[in-house]
Amino acid sequence: MTLSHVGPEGSARMVDVGAKPVTERSARAEGAVRMSATAFELVRAEGIEKGDVLGVARLAGIQAAKRTAELIPLCHSIGLDHIDVAATLDPALPGVRVVAAVRTTARTGVEMEALTAVAVACLTVYDMVKSADRGMLIEAIRLVHKTGGRSGEYSAADPAG
Repeated sequence: MTLSHVGPEGSARMVDVGAKPVTERSARAEGAVRMSATAFELVRAEGIEKGDVLGVARLAGIQAAKRTAELIPLCHSIGLDHIDVAATLDPALPGVRVVAAVRTTARTGVEMEALTAVAVACLTVYDMVKSADRGMLIEAIRLVHKTGGRSGEYSAADPAG
């Protein structure tokens, strides 16, 4: 197996997607922020001084998806047709679960945009809640599903088995 972002001489390179067909592509990613029960209750009660944790995290994820090419050096800059980021409370963690869905019609996929949206939304939760819990854990950021492109459809296995 060869890596697409490594040139013949072994140096990093941006993949030439010019000859690829324009197709509809989508990706969904997820992640979570695990926190103390006390911090969770503060978020649930909207008692965090910085404001609406879930709303700000959602907006941060959307903004991050749009700026992915500025953050990931070999990522193509592409127009996005749709971005949806959900940040929801999960008492089972306890913490916040984040899911991002991104769609485009382009020559390259949007997996990195979905993953970046989740990562930045989780980091935003951490930033907003750190005064209540500096020991939060950002975890399980992964691609869940993708469609389109030469490699076709991908669905991750359920981590619960």
